[in-house]
Amino acid sequence: MTALGFLYPGHSAEDDYPRIEQLLGSDIRLQVVHTDIGEDAHRVDALLEMGSAARLAAGVEELRLSGAEAVVWACTSGSFVYGWEGAHEQIRALALAAGLPASSTSFAFAHAVRELGAKRVAVAATYPDDVAALFVSFLTDAGLEVVSVRGSGIITAAEVGTWGEAEVLALAREADHPEAQALLLPDTALHTASCIPALEKELGKPVLTANQVTVREALRLADRRVNAPELGALFTREPVVQA
Repeated sequence: MTALGFLYPGHSAEDDYPRIEQLLGSDIRLQVVHTDIGEDAHRVDALLEMGSAARLAAGVEELRLSGAEAVVWACTSGSFVYGWEGAHEQIRALALAAGLPASSTSFAFAHAVRELGAKRVAVAATYPDDVAALFVSFLTDAGLEVVSVRGSGIITAAEVGTWGEAEVLALAREADHPEAQALLLPDTALHTASCIPALEKELGKPVLTANQVTVREALRLADRRVNAPELGALFTREPVVQA
């Protein structure tokens, strides 16, 4: 059994994780611990506070007791808002507090794009434009080229969590670009685990979503490789590994 830990802010789309666990179809357990979100706002000051070391450390003990082998801060905006260097400091502090390998969803996106062999991406963000621009800057610092970005101007994770497949598909279509080799949907508050194949079929390219890449990042930290075609191209590039 491989146990993977996730610190998830508040309550929005955390039900993606049991769904992903089921789709992995292996001896992998996904343990989600909810952190205090503070003010639910896609605003820089609120996001900096949400991703603070104290808020993340508060959930660490529960994950340790669960037997987690690695921990990922399952929040994109609450990590890239710190910038490239600040986001590194954030996960270093988390690793120290947890005594475990650690990462965040922002780094998960950078690693996932590289795993696909892509360099040019489109971003379909639920965030306001100023917050979406910070994600673009983070990706640029990761060595990627963002050829298109679309923000939706949504302030709260609670509202994002009400979106269904139709809204996700519409945003993806609007944000896509012919030169993009992959499309990124960066909000962990967005339900996407059930619609990745539909997104990839619609766009004809790999689609990376926040909760999907977060799980992939935890698997990477634990040195596990799992094939799960229903989770998209990112999970169909590895040979099947028997448990």
